[in-house]
Formats: sequence, structure tokens, C-alpha cells
Amino acid sequence: MEEGRPIFLQIAEQLENSIIDGSLPEETQVPSTNELAAFHRINPATAAKGVNQLAADGTLYKKRGIGMFVSPGARAKLRDRRRDEFADQYIRPLLAEARKLGLNTAEVKAMLDRSEHGR
Repeated sequence: MEEGRPIFLQIAEQLENSIIDGSLPEETQVPSTNELAAFHRINPATAAKGVNQLAADGTLYKKRGIGMFVSPGARAKLRDRRRDEFADQYIRPLLAEARKLGLNTAEVKAMLDRSEHGR
């Protein structure tokens, strides 16, 4: 677990990552809060808070008496949200800095291409 970030948010993010990478497919059951708590050596209430956050935003849904499951469409929804966050966190600041340096979009793209190919 990371220092400085609430543990329940880290639990929620780890589950989201598993949904995005396909290791937790839609309609599959997620680990129980007790399993998450035991694995991460945290309080079950903390694990439940992370799981409940994902249920509140529609990423997970509850089957009464069985557990929590990945909602249909959750992967696409999470990927869209993460792409928007990526743009806000990285792309917009990158372009703002590029403008300060007098670089146009084509020059930034060329720099990205060179970086991607190790040049």
C-alpha cells in the first residue's frame, strides 16, 4: 500500500485496474471484503469502503447473499474515465508547456514518436 493515500481508495483503484486489464471480467465476482482485508492486512471496514465506493459509482453490483460482481460495461466506463484523467493530468499540461516553448502539435508528436522508438 502507498503512503499518503487513503487505503480504501487504493483498494478501489486496484480493483479498477483488474477490471481494466481484464483480470476481473465483467459479470465475475470480486474478492470479498474479508478476503481483501486478509490479503492486504487491513480492517475489513476499510476494504468494504473501497468496494462500496465502486458499487456507488456503478462499477460493481451486489448479488444478495452471494457477493459483489463487476457490472456490465464497467471496463469501457473505467477506460473512458481514465483516458479523461490522463488527458487532464498529462496531455493538457504537456501541450501548455510546449506552447510556452514555441512547439506546435506536429513537433510534439514528432518528439513523442522519437521517444517511443528510443531515439
